[in-house]
Amino acid sequence: MSIPRTVTERLSIAPEVAAALEAGAPVVALESTLISHGLSYPQNLEVAIESEAAVRSAGAVPATVALHDGRILIGLDRSSLEALATAPAGTVRKAARPSLAPALAAGGWSATTVSATMIAAHAAGIAVFATGGIGGVHRGAIGATAPTFDISSDLEELARTPVAVVCAGPKSILDVPATVEYLETRGVPVVAVGQDELPGFFARSAGIRAPETVPDVEAAAKLVDTHLGLGLGSGLLVCVPVPAVDALPDDVAREAVERAVAEAHEAHVGGPELTPRLLARIARLTDGASIRANTALIVNDARVAGTLATRLAGRAAAR
Repeated sequence: MSIPRTVTERLSIAPEVAAALEAGAPVVALESTLISHGLSYPQNLEVAIESEAAVRSAGAVPATVALHDGRILIGLDRSSLEALATAPAGTVRKAARPSLAPALAAGGWSATTVSATMIAAHAAGIAVFATGGIGGVHRGAIGATAPTFDISSDLEELARTPVAVVCAGPKSILDVPATVEYLETRGVPVVAVGQDELPGFFARSAGIRAPETVPDVEAAAKLVDTHLGLGLGSGLLVCVPVPAVDALPDDVAREAVERAVAEAHEAHVGGPELTPRLLARIARLTDGASIRANTALIVNDARVAGTLATRLAGRAAAR
């Protein structure tokens, strides 16, 4: 038997997911870093299970993605979700495009970020992926006296991989206007659903107008179907606001973010340590309200992605 080399050869697709793809039924990819690195146990496992249930409630099949012993798993069973959720700190790698090969070569468990999940989803034939918020241009990455050039690989992946990514917008700790401009330059449509302003991750609004808006998921499906059908090679960012009942007030969210960013800058924190440091500090500053908003938006994004995938499958069947 030949040794798998390409992404496609390394795929291990769960039977339910494979059957759905074969039948043209809707499937939604879900990332796994939210489980291994984003939340603590048992909340991480609970949110993973709730996200999969939300996809199912919309009529689609969930496919959580992770790496294990050199294989790319498309669809995890309960024991695999628990293994990721309970793994000791530092034992699960984070796999993005730059670290995908090292993670596969190392073996063991690796959780997939936005970029790695998009790569895996596209290779498997999955067009819709749900996550919490995307990475982007960090503050100070460009235009500063000493720019860091700290820009997430999520943005380049959106520019090169034709998958619709449903999220609550770029993470609010980023330079959001620069992130939107970067995506525009790279040919990635950024679409807000149901409002004119770009969602603000923890808050309903980021305070800037979305480049494109659609009134509902049905209209989003038409736009996504059109874009992917053109064969331009890029993905799309479909942004839905956190549910109002769980959202932080806009001013509270912005004040907490600004304070956390300023403190991290004073402490000279950067690189991979920056995002978890900021999110943890924001959680303390908001007495845990940001965590509640984060978990709510993750599940809501999964539900909307399930509806989007169902609408896309319906459009494909009608052709």
